[in-house]
Amino acid sequence: MVTDEQDRTAVPEPARGRPLAHFAERSVLGLLVVITLGLGFGLLLLLVRGSWGPLARLDKGAADGLNRLVAPQPAVVDALDFVARAGGRPIMMWLVTIAVVALLIRKRFRLAIYLVVTGVGALLLDPSLKALIDRVRPVVDVPIATAPGNSFPSGHALGSMIVYGSLLLVFLPAVSARHRKWFIALVALIVTAIGITRISLGVHYVSDVLAGWLLGAAWLGVTAYAFRVWRREIGRPEVPLEDGLEPEAGDDVRPGTRGEHLLPHPWAGAMEILVGWVFVFGLLFLLGWTLTNKTEGTWLGRFDDGVPTWLQSMRTPAWDDVSYALSKAGDTHAILLVSLVFCPLVLAIWRHWRMVLYIVLAMVGELTLFLCTSAAVDRPRPPVEQLDGNLPTSSFPSGHIAATMCLYAAIAVLLFPRLRQYWWRWIFVGLAVVMPLGVALSRMYRGMHHPTDMMGAALLTAGWLTVLYFSIRPNADVRPHSAVRASANNDPAGRDFASRATAATPGGPANLDAGSRAEARDGD
Repeated sequence: MVTDEQDRTAVPEPARGRPLAHFAERSVLGLLVVITLGLGFGLLLLLVRGSWGPLARLDKGAADGLNRLVAPQPAVVDALDFVARAGGRPIMMWLVTIAVVALLIRKRFRLAIYLVVTGVGALLLDPSLKALIDRVRPVVDVPIATAPGNSFPSGHALGSMIVYGSLLLVFLPAVSARHRKWFIALVALIVTAIGITRISLGVHYVSDVLAGWLLGAAWLGVTAYAFRVWRREIGRPEVPLEDGLEPEAGDDVRPGTRGEHLLPHPWAGAMEILVGWVFVFGLLFLLGWTLTNKTEGTWLGRFDDGVPTWLQSMRTPAWDDVSYALSKAGDTHAILLVSLVFCPLVLAIWRHWRMVLYIVLAMVGELTLFLCTSAAVDRPRPPVEQLDGNLPTSSFPSGHIAATMCLYAAIAVLLFPRLRQYWWRWIFVGLAVVMPLGVALSRMYRGMHHPTDMMGAALLTAGWLTVLYFSIRPNADVRPHSAVRASANNDPAGRDFASRATAATPGGPANLDAGSRAEARDGD
């Protein structure tokens, strides 16, 4: 492993010998920019508090004009609300949390600390300034959106400037030099769009959004300057800000492996997936049509209706609550949440986009197969009271059960061979069994599905995941069992899981070296 001293001496002599005057010149220029942004915010604050006529007329005119333009068009309102959500606290906190965890896994501790400090600043600045200034939100003729709290400054504009700006500075080294301008432009477009939507929805004045941008840019400048000073103090070379905060971290902040192909043979793989989808749909339709039209009056039909009826006779308020919780574990929000946490984590550890692609296509395929089969089969739900009300989809197959099966089975397929040296790999196999069973029991208890609907979900899962497995080959990077056993023998205590897991890929030696270098660099 490279030591701190070796890492410092590895810096080219010209970089280490840059004159202090050059650093001071850049620092003064950066401070002037930050001071200018701060003064701009302060001036805007004074004008708002003093109710300066021209600014008040601009704010009122823009709010009323955009309200007249947007309010009569529900589709535009929905689109604006969708864009505005990208600047909401839930999405931005998810982005920062995932990025911080990924950087910690990659042993880029300084960058992780930078994101935490910058994000905490955004969380503190927004509510404190709103409470201090106490500006009422705009009043428009046709309200189309609501927001809690006061108006000045815009929390969405402030937060998006800080969060997306800090992520840009951290991950910019992962972008090639010729694409960096496009990456910067994309981030600027996102921040601008979020601010404009808040004005268009009538929840902020123009001056609120401008103040949020100015204050966010100022705070971003302060934290970026502090990070550059930190680098200088530990002997790192001075680098231009357009190269990112830590250019030497390019390999570690890059999500995947350079040059990785998502599919072994893209066109052939895409055709295999498409043909496989059609084949699985055909099997599901055949099974669903048979169960719907050929089992009435048979023992299977009586069994299908008898199980939900028997479960209905056992209902109690306590079991209703338990079944509701289990049922929610298989709904869209829970499945999406688990996917949004799992995919970035495995990408941070193993650096392979194929793992993410396998999960994404598993869930997209499950959703489309469920919707198409449900519409084509149109099977009635069990003849019992349905605790979840009348749903727009039919009974076969169960979407909740299929989604739970696909997600947790796909996770087990990806992780079990990569964690063969750990006993707790069986936890993921257990989840792939226990979670679908719990969801299945809850759905039948609540009168939403027959037992054979679970059979349809199992067929969907087995068929679709098999198609994806042989088309994408998500485990092609896993080393043979003998190599894993040799690695485990060299580390019987099970230390350094992330490094060993990363080393289990074809790019393992390079990734392990990068991790070692990162540990040396960030172990200051």
